Amino acid sequence: MKSSDGELTIGELAADFGLATHVLRHWESVGVLHPARRVGDRRRYNDEHRFRVALILQAKAAGLSLEQIREVVEAPDGTARRDRLTAFLAELDERIERLRSARELVAHAVGCPHEDFLACARMREILHDCRTPGNGTADAHVCVREPFGGDRVVPDR
Repeated sequence: MKSSDGELTIGELAADFGLATHVLRHWESVGVLHPARRVGDRRRYNDEHRFRVALILQAKAAGLSLEQIREVVEAPDGTARRDRLTAFLAELDERIERLRSARELVAHAVGCPHEDFLACARMREILHDCRTPGNGTADAHVCVREPFGGDRVVPDR
């Protein structure tokens, strides 16, 4: 039952998006969502919070962390928000490229004419070239290290 005064309880707002209330509480604790006001010890939200929750969900689906989302929504103005999103867009493009490369590798394995793709000379060449990122081989796959200092590498073409 919706609140009659146009305000929403935490349960009503969460239910609108199929979320548990603890998710909204967590978002509050990390600074991406703030209730419009409190009545006693109860949070109250309004229609603007529906927009904010939808924004958070879409940003998370795009791969932004809650910290990145907070940086965007708490930025002082539209220019600062765009600057933060521009940096994220570059990260997203890199991630898409790694996924594209990984997909090509798997597609090669699936469509490989060899009975066992591990015996395929082309697959072995791709994997061998991934040992040394930026090895300068003209026609080789350039390997990209996973972000955040990971040791895994994936082929980049």
